[in-house]
Amino acid sequence: MRKSTSPLFILGLVTILFAYFSSCSNRQQASENTMTNKQELDIIDSLLKDGAFMRSMAETLDAGYYKGIKQDPPPFLSPEEERGTIVKPVRDEKIATNLAGFYALECGVSMVSARTGEKPLSVVEKVMNNEVDSADKLLFNRFANATWKAGQPFRGLDRISRETFMGAHNLSNEEVKKDEVQVRNAARKLLLALQPLRDKPAEEQREKIRSLLQDSSFAYEMASWLDSCYYAGQGQTAPPFLSVEEQTATINKKAADVKIATNVAGFYALETAVNYLATTQKVLPSSLMRSLIENTLSNEDRLVFARFANATWKASQPFRGLERIRREIFVPFDFLDDDEVDKDINQVRNAAVVVLPRLQQSSPKKTSKPE
Repeated sequence: MRKSTSPLFILGLVTILFAYFSSCSNRQQASENTMTNKQELDIIDSLLKDGAFMRSMAETLDAGYYKGIKQDPPPFLSPEEERGTIVKPVRDEKIATNLAGFYALECGVSMVSARTGEKPLSVVEKVMNNEVDSADKLLFNRFANATWKAGQPFRGLDRISRETFMGAHNLSNEEVKKDEVQVRNAARKLLLALQPLRDKPAEEQREKIRSLLQDSSFAYEMASWLDSCYYAGQGQTAPPFLSVEEQTATINKKAADVKIATNVAGFYALETAVNYLATTQKVLPSSLMRSLIENTLSNEDRLVFARFANATWKASQPFRGLERIRREIFVPFDFLDDDEVDKDINQVRNAAVVVLPRLQQSSPKKTSKPE
């Protein structure tokens, strides 16, 4: 005789099936509501070229700076600045334009040396000889992308719409190679300056790099060297770095463009650091930004953001005036005190507060089927 099925058994089976299908539905919904790593990076990429977004970001970071030092933010641009121009020496801009590779090298050497315990000179030599491993090569390339980006709006805000002004994850191998070569060329020049300290302690080598960073004569020599290396790489004979006219000539810049350029270094630091960490750790940019905002990052990742902020800030300073490289805080990252590091972190965090909602707004939503 066939036994009847217990009501309790049926109830249990229904409960299990409901839980299973509910779990499947939740997983599907989570999948549909979450973008991929590349999708999020591409959204950030689109913001890089958006002039209106750039101005809004600059206004936010400028206000954030004043709030950080306990002052009421003034209007971002006065009526005079909206319409006016600023006179800049052509000589300073030419030098500033050609120093991105040097600042990328210096920031990368500082980070690698701090992590491995190697002397700065040894790291510089490895870079020059193309002996760094693939992970460190990626780091140097990303610093080069960061320092290059920071200088572009100073040269002209329209330059952010150029095809190559994009997230490093989308750069062609040819563009990446250009950055790599510039950093390696900078290493060759820096190594010559460090050679007398080859057998000296690491701290003495760091002090030498510090003094070179603040030396306007060395900045001129490095910029001239990297400029000539660029032409050599193109198979061309380099012209004189500065013509007689350029030595004393000036150029008019839109005051509004300069003010925007001055205040977006924190955004470029955020974008390049997020791109680097998302690539190396396979983590969503939105997750990184949320952790940055909520101050739940590991100390290691927090310092990555701080170091990229230091890189973009450094690259912007000579565009504002070559004399700014002689300031006390224009030093390798490891010489900065905690207050200066916190200032940089706050600027990057302020940028993340602006960017994160853009990722959340763009996240695909699950749509219900028509009845």
